[in-house]
Amino acid sequence: MILIVSHAADDHATGVIAALCRSGHPQLLLDTAQYPHRSALTQRFGGGSPSYEFSINGRRIDLGTCAAGWWRRPQPFTLHTGIAPEVATFTYTECHEAVSGLWAALDLVWVNPPDRDEVAHHKPYQLAVAYEVGMPIPRTVITSDPEVARQFVEELGPQRTIYKTFLASEGHWRETRLLRSSELPLLDRVSLAPVIFQEFVPAQADIRVTVVGEKMFATAITAAPGAYKIDYRMDLDGARFEPTELPAGTAKALHALMQRLGLVYGAVDLRRTPEGEHVFLEINPAGEWRFVEDRTSQPITEAMAELLIGLDRRG
Repeated sequence: MILIVSHAADDHATGVIAALCRSGHPQLLLDTAQYPHRSALTQRFGGGSPSYEFSINGRRIDLGTCAAGWWRRPQPFTLHTGIAPEVATFTYTECHEAVSGLWAALDLVWVNPPDRDEVAHHKPYQLAVAYEVGMPIPRTVITSDPEVARQFVEELGPQRTIYKTFLASEGHWRETRLLRSSELPLLDRVSLAPVIFQEFVPAQADIRVTVVGEKMFATAITAAPGAYKIDYRMDLDGARFEPTELPAGTAKALHALMQRLGLVYGAVDLRRTPEGEHVFLEINPAGEWRFVEDRTSQPITEAMAELLIGLDRRG
């Protein structure tokens, strides 16, 4: 059985589950938001082999039957109502410890291993590893020091400096922005929280590379005429999506990056310069692919299902 840690509102998880159902392969969607309010976890050690069991709506699920797992979009725990605020932090921490230990104890092959997935999400680490494996990266400064930020901008010029956030959650999403001269007085505010400043990389196209095991699905994305050129996500419907090929050296470097990060799946963002160089921007270990698949018909969902089935059978 394949364990999928996500939730029913995740269209990527439901799409892969549908593909697994078509193949007749058993799978289990485990929503961590149901714990501990609507589910119970029992782990036993000593007196025999360890056992790990979730009880959800009266159904007991032996996680020991799973040989492969997809760490997709785990959700925050939901505590029981009526817990006093001063107790809630303790309760949540205890749940976190029990469940985090569970993922590490299960004898299965993960896409991606939860611990490696968490570390690989951090952009400073991504850039360091990309540099180590020989990928071109933009000149970058991550700082909360206003003077350092001003010096970086002065060296490049505002028209050649972009800035962006570390995380892009639904509640705090921000596009990548080209620094404007009118924003220079705001540089003092970086003392409130660190900001990522990078040299703007001119490009003939943005390249989205979806890595699924040994397979790579590369897509060239160009913004619509007259649209915001810095971040194509501002007008997805107007952008142009075309499958493309990567140079052999770039593909080899990406495989080295994945191996170094300990990832099996990742969504990589590159920029293809007018000279044909592929510059690494970032990788999302839980990045989306449906917006690419819907526009290019690349079989990424099927590739993920096939990867999980292969890992499950080997397990």
